Amino acid sequence: QVQLVESGGDLVQPGGSLTLSCAASGFTFRNYYMRWYRQAPGKEREFVASLWNSGHTNYADFVKGRFTISRDNALNTLYLQMDSLKPEDTAVYYCNVAIASVDYWGQGTQVTVSS
Repeated sequence: QVQLVESGGDLVQPGGSLTLSCAASGFTFRNYYMRWYRQAPGKEREFVASLWNSGHTNYADFVKGRFTISRDNALNTLYLQMDSLKPEDTAVYYCNVAIASVDYWGQGTQVTVSS
């Protein structure tokens, strides 16, 4: 059974940093393309970053240069290092994996950027 569990969300001041984690189980983590999404209040869920099992990364324009996606295949964990946070980064952050055309999501972790 595929399971994704996000953690690390918090209240942080503008300009601050956070690292989110996504613990994965129920599938061979190292073989899969992983993604982070976010959803702000009243808005649709949007793509943030992705990481292929080859190591290739892709980022949404609004986080380029500020966020870094990484993975630890030994720990079956996906990370999102977020620096220079802005109030508009406030959202629930989700990790995602697609297996056999089925999308799996975690429960999300809340990030609030406010002074």
